[in-house]
Amino acid sequence: MKKKLALLLAVALCLSLFVGCSSKGANAPKEEVLEIKVGHGVAETTAMHQGWLKFKELVEQKSDGKITVKIFPNQQLGGDRELVEAVQLGNVTMTSPSTAPLAAFDPAFFVLDIPFLFSDRDMVYEVLDSQVGQSLLDTLKEYNIKGLGYWENGFRNFTNSKLPVRAPQELSGIKVRTMENEIHMKAWSLLGANPTPMAFGELYTALQQKTVDAQENPFELIYATKFHEVQKYITKTQHIYSAYIPLMNNEFFNNLSTEYQEIITESIKEATAEQRQIAGKNDIEFEEKMRSTNEVIDLSSDEKQAFRNKMAPVLDLVKTKAGEDMVSAFTEATGY
Repeated sequence: MKKKLALLLAVALCLSLFVGCSSKGANAPKEEVLEIKVGHGVAETTAMHQGWLKFKELVEQKSDGKITVKIFPNQQLGGDRELVEAVQLGNVTMTSPSTAPLAAFDPAFFVLDIPFLFSDRDMVYEVLDSQVGQSLLDTLKEYNIKGLGYWENGFRNFTNSKLPVRAPQELSGIKVRTMENEIHMKAWSLLGANPTPMAFGELYTALQQKTVDAQENPFELIYATKFHEVQKYITKTQHIYSAYIPLMNNEFFNNLSTEYQEIITESIKEATAEQRQIAGKNDIEFEEKMRSTNEVIDLSSDEKQAFRNKMAPVLDLVKTKAGEDMVSAFTEATGY
């Protein structure tokens, strides 16, 4: 009897140990998933958004789902200025502002606001993807931001509702919306226009209601935001090349494992190639579409040079903002 009792106790003990071990296994904490929160300011139809979708796909694939990416487009989390501040503070993980508003945080980026600095896209990519472009991105670390590359926004063109502009003197008195950027405002003042800084989200209504007469943006943004519907004339000035800069909170990046850091940088690099390709295609396609609905003015080399000559004095202001060394690096690289 005693032997049977001992055997039963031993069996019961083994069962309890087995159940306990199984219970611990079932309730063991799962590996934590890292979430990256991305906010940007443009529509889902743009190449920028497509770039972020590619980034999401690559990151989640390369990390086997250990990193997830949530994207909030179309100013859901704020405009460029608010999003850069949010990334600085760590409230948003990543964003991709245009370089002009980014210069309000890091004055070195004023260097990209030099009118007619780049002649074509091949030059843009050659310079921005070189050590010269990397040296500019590196300046962001001082502001707790990591610059990860250069995405395509495009060459900016002038639109207005008043007349087909071919010469600087025709801009006299025209109220043109600009970004909150001192260099852009100075450049338009030199052309005789009346620059009016305004948030991007307010621009369509302002053009529609004639609060401002004109604006300037790359073809993709002009078409995607329907500015061409309230602007009859488009002058192909291509006066400034604008890039988008994918950014990440620097502290967040530094705290990642080496493996995760490589996943982020590799994914941005691969997404950059696709984003640029889509942006270039959109630029051509949307220009053609607007030529069927708007009057597009193509400038001759001499006409474009007249705009360049008028805007040239802005270079001295850029030097005081971005620093002479940074300006020299870019002007030498581009042959400006």
